[in-house]
Amino acid sequence: MKNALGSVATVLLLGGRSEIGLAITARLVRDGARRVVLAPRAGHAPEAVAGLKEAGADEVHVIPFDAAEPDGHAALFRDARELLGDVDVVVAAFGVLGDQAAFERDPRAAARSATVNFTGHVSTGLHAAGLLRDQGHGTLVVLSSVAGVRVRRSNFVYGAAKAGLDAFARGLADALAGSGARVMVVRPGFVRTRMTEGLHPAPFAATAEQVADAVAEGLRLDRLTVWVPARLKALFAGLRLIPLPLWRRLTP
Repeated sequence: MKNALGSVATVLLLGGRSEIGLAITARLVRDGARRVVLAPRAGHAPEAVAGLKEAGADEVHVIPFDAAEPDGHAALFRDARELLGDVDVVVAAFGVLGDQAAFERDPRAAARSATVNFTGHVSTGLHAAGLLRDQGHGTLVVLSSVAGVRVRRSNFVYGAAKAGLDAFARGLADALAGSGARVMVVRPGFVRTRMTEGLHPAPFAATAEQVADAVAEGLRLDRLTVWVPARLKALFAGLRLIPLPLWRRLTP
């Protein structure tokens, strides 16, 4: 649970190699978290473990995790609970970007991407909600994206999955109201990471560390939604209102 200073003690990171997820976890460790479970797709993440211990974590455990295999998700949360005791924060940071042109040539690849980016979050989100509800406290941090606020044709497979994830997370937050458990939806814009390397940065691009700082502040203030950077909230409020013919001319 949060201590008197508002910091948390335990963190479960789904997507144990995500640069944004690791930056968030490292920030929470620097703020006082001491026990962490990393859940990467492969069952080892030595550099991430070393980095979190250097940041101040006393314990860093690794559990293999495959977002596309929901049959294993119940065991993941059971094992994390055994290792951590109560889980104060679950960070759902897994996902794949992919290539829109490749998806249009290979619908099966598009479906696999959507399985990770949406279906995997549905399964893990419900498991996380059950765990946090049973505890009576804790926050599920869901990494959504501005790509889902108004989907562009240049990445509509990714954007559609993020739109579904965003709606799911908001609905889950409503379902948990009054239980002591919470969901915080994080909507970053373009973030400079390995996943976006080689892409032309969008306006107001951020770093993984800036996302981490915004998440830490959001947890401290019990926010429901976090935009990174904050100015994107007003920008996308306006973008939602652009008529479709103009939107199609303005966006690639």
